[in-house]
Amino acid sequence: MKTIYLAGGCFWGMQKFFDQFEGVLSTEVGYANGPDRAPSYEEVCADSGHAETLRIDYDEGKISLAELLRYYFMVIDPLAVNRQGHDEGIQYRTGIYYTDETTRPEIEAVYGAEEKKAGAKLAVELQPLRNFFSAEEYHQKYLDKNPGGYCHIPARYMRLGE
Repeated sequence: MKTIYLAGGCFWGMQKFFDQFEGVLSTEVGYANGPDRAPSYEEVCADSGHAETLRIDYDEGKISLAELLRYYFMVIDPLAVNRQGHDEGIQYRTGIYYTDETTRPEIEAVYGAEEKKAGAKLAVELQPLRNFFSAEEYHQKYLDKNPGGYCHIPARYMRLGE
């Protein structure tokens, strides 16, 4: 099992999107790469410095890191700074946070291809994970519990794994 952390705007949609793929073993929403203290959702919304982030545990025999990253870039605006969809603020910044330095070349290859495709420097942070704090329980699998909830990811992308 491998793990990657992806910040892509509101974590509700990110979790729903990645949960659909075979090889994704588990996901958890939380707050990453801010101050070294667990924040509340209210503190995150008040610019604590953390990014809404999705932890993805995956079976690399069924889905590669490169595949996960290509899906990630499909559902974010990689040029937007501190904004995705209608959400604005530092907590909605984009980022790829890794814990295994050996994955960096694979991440950089996909990142570089996306940057070339965009024709501009990406606003997506590419950094080691400094910290990750689990979000409150009501945020976990939020769109499964609240099917009509807001999501910046178009509904048509929620069926790619079928």
